[in-house]
Amino acid sequence: MATLFTGIKQLLTFAGDAVPRAGEAMREIGLVKNAEVLVENGLIEAAGPRSVVSRHRLAKKARKVEVNGICLPGFVDSHTHAVFAEPRLKDFSMRAAGASYQEIKAAGGGILSSIGAVRRQSRRAMAEQLAARAAGFLACGTTTAEVKSGYGLSLESELKMLRAVREAQKLTPLEMLPTLLAAHSVPPEFSGDAAKYLAYVTAEILPKAAAEKLAVFADIFCEKGYFTPEQTTAYLKEAASLGLKPKVHSEQLSNYGGTRAGIAAGVLSADHADHVYAQDITAMREAGTIATLLPASNYYLGLTKYPPARELIAAGVPVALATDLNPGTCPCWNMQFVLSAACTHCGMTPEEAFCAATVNGAWALGIGDRVGSVVPGLQADLAFYKADDYRELCYYFGASQCSMTVKKGKIVHGGR
Repeated sequence: MATLFTGIKQLLTFAGDAVPRAGEAMREIGLVKNAEVLVENGLIEAAGPRSVVSRHRLAKKARKVEVNGICLPGFVDSHTHAVFAEPRLKDFSMRAAGASYQEIKAAGGGILSSIGAVRRQSRRAMAEQLAARAAGFLACGTTTAEVKSGYGLSLESELKMLRAVREAQKLTPLEMLPTLLAAHSVPPEFSGDAAKYLAYVTAEILPKAAAEKLAVFADIFCEKGYFTPEQTTAYLKEAASLGLKPKVHSEQLSNYGGTRAGIAAGVLSADHADHVYAQDITAMREAGTIATLLPASNYYLGLTKYPPARELIAAGVPVALATDLNPGTCPCWNMQFVLSAACTHCGMTPEEAFCAATVNGAWALGIGDRVGSVVPGLQADLAFYKADDYRELCYYFGASQCSMTVKKGKIVHGGR
């Protein structure tokens, strides 16, 4: 039976070409007032003015759901580390008291604490915890999220994390796309030998994850003290040869060459981009690489420098926004806060921020042909908010205004 979502004060459709949006196109939200959305069999049948949608052949017999608010595509969170065993509360307290990264690490904190916790946790507990965490995403209007491994850093633990994502997918309607991030850091047993560890990842973890089809993407952290640009390009090319789509953490802490190293391997997106230079931006534009910005991390860490969104957009680089949910530097799953941070700290307009969190987030995962817009034929992933104007989602912050979330045409949060 079809469902008609009616009483929509403002609908953001993002109707347009099926490509990542860049430049001025990021401000074209496809706004429709007094709108309706008609859904059947998990797909959007019609979306637009009430006067038009109500005449659709399925509208009269459809189940009606009164919205009394605004509607937009479900958020597509294209960068998260949502699988982790424990929050880093000790790190948080130490940082608040003025401890440096090195002091936290020396006290057994940082990524080392997450590695130990993940290695100890059972797969079943990990899957159940991820499914519970997924409910938080859905409650904020996110309908699709990328989920990385990267806290196991051993064959057994990395595969366990990816298998837990697969298992958790059976427990939640949140669509999760898994990423192998075994090249996240060098685990203690390799004594800082990045080359030796990456060789181990390439020989053991990468082919097994690909053979089991446990991941869609492969990612690597290219930064001083982690993995070099040369290692990044070689590793991502190997991952691509095994069928995994490459992504890269780049230019987060410094300008190290990771963005262009990732581009050389054909990455879909270069993520963080805090310290990109003009030549990096030019390379991204020419390659069609999406810059995925993660301003909630900068906020949490108390940084004064934020990603240069204005420069990227002015240069014609498609920009996406994501939460970067993780236990150490961004314990946030609410994309509405990310929208606010993007507007207040990155100089993005509300229209650009919404585009970045929906349609461009979808293209950063290679799925913009089925999610991220509210147009006929696409998956009926919708988020509804108690608001009179879409800009209220960027203006108010600190709580979720989401009243109902729909995934593949089914109400999965609120609306009852």
